[in-house]
Amino acid sequence: MHPAPSVIFFSTFSGLGFGLLFWLGLGIPGVTGFSAFAFFTIAYLLAVGGLISSTFHLGHPERALKAFTQWRSSWLSREGWCAVLALVILAVYGIGLVFFDSRWTLLGLIGALFALGTVFTTSMIYAQLKTVPRWNMPLTPANFLSLSIAGGALLAGQVTWAIGLLIVSGLIQAATWVMGDKAFGNSGSDLASATQLGHIGTPRAFEPPHTGTNYLLREFVHVIGRKHAQKLRLIAISLMAVLPVVLLLLPFNHLLAVVAVLAHVAGVLAARWLFFAEAEHVVGLYYGKR
Repeated sequence: MHPAPSVIFFSTFSGLGFGLLFWLGLGIPGVTGFSAFAFFTIAYLLAVGGLISSTFHLGHPERALKAFTQWRSSWLSREGWCAVLALVILAVYGIGLVFFDSRWTLLGLIGALFALGTVFTTSMIYAQLKTVPRWNMPLTPANFLSLSIAGGALLAGQVTWAIGLLIVSGLIQAATWVMGDKAFGNSGSDLASATQLGHIGTPRAFEPPHTGTNYLLREFVHVIGRKHAQKLRLIAISLMAVLPVVLLLLPFNHLLAVVAVLAHVAGVLAARWLFFAEAEHVVGLYYGKR
């Protein structure tokens, strides 16, 4: 798949924002007043900024509101509803903390659930696609959720939780890569199934279907070298999990904490780029790209 910057930005920063909102909804950290305002501001800038960036990849951004009508069948629509409910509920919860020094616990818990629901529905937009075997597995939502919760814990200053969750998210990310590498081969898709010509023999690519490019080739066929991918994986896992954990294990220092956050964000951005760049759409078989 072609890695669109807007979608990479969206899936990274909205995940971090909703992850932080999840912890704030649970009452962690236990802040009120100006401190609560600062935490909620960071969370909303990340979550809302990420959501807005996702519209840049739409052919007709002005039609985005129509997606809300398809919640019975569309994970995109469910994502939109979960996001709106999470943002509205946690805004009311935040008002109680900031202006009234009151913690409306039930409201916070409901908002936290919708924050996680937003991340889950985002992941299911990709995990439901049988045409992209690398995404079509339970590890995809596990990957999105684990990184969101771990990143949220890091932003919330929960060192102990962050260390454990970063390790878990790193292991899930590694498992996602390992299983993803086998997914296309295990899917049973080949040139025969792509062309529906298997009943007359074993087809092979002779010439491409047409001489020029088209939307399918631009969006769904992107080839990344294996050696290049392996290097990027090492960089991603080192930045998103290994380096932050090492820094958090050292005696606490605000500068080290900031570096840990920045390293984690950079690592997740690299992993998200790979998430799209390594995704092999079965339509590539029709064009002889595999």
